[in-house]
Amino acid sequence: MGDPIGPRHTAVMDMNRLLKRYRIEDAKGFRLKKHDPADEGGLALEREEAEALLATGQRRLAELQDKLYAQDRWAVLCIVQAMDAAGKDGTIKHVFSGLNPQGCEVTPFKAPTSMELDHDYLWRHVIALPRRGHIGIHNRSWYEEVLVARIHPEIIQRQKLPKGLAGKRIYDDRLEDIAAFERYLSRNGVVVLKFFLHVSKEEQRRRFLARIEDPAKNWKFNAADVAEREHWDAYQDAYERAIRATAAPHAPWYVVPADRKWFCRLMVAGAMVQALEGLQLSYPAPDAEDMARLQQARTALG
Repeated sequence: MGDPIGPRHTAVMDMNRLLKRYRIEDAKGFRLKKHDPADEGGLALEREEAEALLATGQRRLAELQDKLYAQDRWAVLCIVQAMDAAGKDGTIKHVFSGLNPQGCEVTPFKAPTSMELDHDYLWRHVIALPRRGHIGIHNRSWYEEVLVARIHPEIIQRQKLPKGLAGKRIYDDRLEDIAAFERYLSRNGVVVLKFFLHVSKEEQRRRFLARIEDPAKNWKFNAADVAEREHWDAYQDAYERAIRATAAPHAPWYVVPADRKWFCRLMVAGAMVQALEGLQLSYPAPDAEDMARLQQARTALG
């Protein structure tokens, strides 16, 4: 008999291979232009098949989250970075919608407030780190300090740094600090996963037009995002530098093709499942005292 699942079964079998293609641990010589934003990994799935696969990933992720929460040892930090309209919000919504809200927090980072500007640039991100047993999702992150701030140096000027600390090496220095901090997190039981949703300039244009033409999407449109397209090449270079400087086995980047939303979401879900499965999670086993208390409770309940 033929395979009743067909392409869906093949996609599951190919997930580890695909994730290896997009996972960056050693970025020496990394070039963003070598990664196709429209890549579909050769899956060629129908919409229904892609949705079924994502649902499978959501269920598995929820099962693993339950053990993560119960075990209370590891924390997971998921960083999502992208150009405008690449699908950060939609990816977070579709991949993580099945998780228990008690053990999952999403934090979007926008322009810093006056209070945040009175602290070092990492401060607002540190206070939003996930607790043990929790998954934290950062929609944008400390990487903005070496991305948008590199394109718009006036952002650094507003940070009120002492004279002499905002020199030409500030972006390289910050990349070194970020890499060191991510190593520190990994040594303290925080799993760091970083996703760059890689969208093409043409697909971004189409999505901007859709936001203008569809009344239900008008609220998403920001004219400033269109102006940022003038800096497209500079942003690509900034992302390339950031990935090169901070990709590591303990804090990998996933350069995820984002022109096809269904494929992007599948890869993010797959990477999350793969990472949690690698932790060998389990429910805490009761010791002798716990078993005695359970027996006492059973007796009391008749």
